[in-house]
Amino acid sequence: MTTVITGAGVLCATARDVDTFAAALRAGTSGIGRRRVEGDHPELRPLLSCDLAGFDLRTAIADRTEPLRRAAVRLAGRSPMTVQASVTVALEGWERAGLHRADVPGERIGLVVAGHNLGGRYAEEVRPRYTSSPVHLPARYPLQFMDTDHVGTVSELLGVTGEGYTVGGASASGNVALINATRLVGSGAVDVCLVLGALTDLSDMERQAFYNLGAMAGGRDTPPEQSSRPFDTRHEGFVPGQGAACVVLESAASAERRGAAPWARVDGYAMKLSGNGLADPRTTDETEVMARALRHAGLTADRIDYVNAHGTGSPLGDEVELTALRTVFGSGSGRPWVNSTKGLVGHCLCAAGVVEAVATLVQMRHGFVHANANLVTPIGTGGRLVGARARPAVIDQAMSNGFGFGGFNTSVILGRQGK
Repeated sequence: MTTVITGAGVLCATARDVDTFAAALRAGTSGIGRRRVEGDHPELRPLLSCDLAGFDLRTAIADRTEPLRRAAVRLAGRSPMTVQASVTVALEGWERAGLHRADVPGERIGLVVAGHNLGGRYAEEVRPRYTSSPVHLPARYPLQFMDTDHVGTVSELLGVTGEGYTVGGASASGNVALINATRLVGSGAVDVCLVLGALTDLSDMERQAFYNLGAMAGGRDTPPEQSSRPFDTRHEGFVPGQGAACVVLESAASAERRGAAPWARVDGYAMKLSGNGLADPRTTDETEVMARALRHAGLTADRIDYVNAHGTGSPLGDEVELTALRTVFGSGSGRPWVNSTKGLVGHCLCAAGVVEAVATLVQMRHGFVHANANLVTPIGTGGRLVGARARPAVIDQAMSNGFGFGGFNTSVILGRQGK
């Protein structure tokens, strides 16, 4: 059964919706800035982030249709920001897919949320109230500290009563969700499935932990706009990004019945574990998961026009992925374009795979590949890395990679509609 994409939504430091995201990617706009950190300890880091500045739910959904807008404010107006972001992108995806005008039974619609450990900062904010007086702990906190609150809130808002759940795969969570949702649609369990990449709101302690591990850029002496450097010899780790996204998957038959024009197809995917609980990716596993995705799609490597790389800016991770890409695609003139969206919007962690799926869709639809931010001296030769500016490109087949701590390896292949 063919699975198509009929809508999408996105929210990140550079964009409030899909249209502004397309413009920001084409312009190479960076959302990275310097954080204000309390304290002056010389080891206190990281100092850089790609945050949603001034996010307000009511403003973010002001253009959404009634009565959904009113219902969203009622259901999520006092929720943590992570849930409010999920509501925002879900509404955009829902309306772009035309589901607010469609008569699709709720039991034929599913919901898969990519994310785990999402509300670290919210827990940090609530703790002083508990410490001051336990009775002042918010009554809804037992619901809100669980990541399933995203599923509950969005399903109530949109009347989704089919299958639904959260999935986790560290930084590969977004692709894990896309793969699971594709299986739900492909099996006939649902006709439509929303995939939500949920915003990860890191606490200061969690940020420091990533830095201590050597995964996150410190940024004490780095200009913010030059801090995220995927595939560059100056890379020093990822810059955290606050982002959320939604992709609406649907069976081709369902889309045809209701007259919805597909944006793209999900042509293939693969997922495998490394059997490794550490934060050290392996070239063999990344090579294999890309090869498996190609086989699942029935494609040869030369059919891929573009790869949205995992590309975090981590020295080890970048080297491993670039080596795997050269192994799969070779180093000849026909190799695909490669870029990393994280260089512009930061690493959106659990949401990264869905945010980057939307970035891939945008580039396919508008015929360009966005710049690799701050790529001056590539770490190696042989990869067709996009340079300092966006380039026109015809993308019929695209691959999006997602790799996560704990040995999660994923790859998803999308195909352009209306070629």
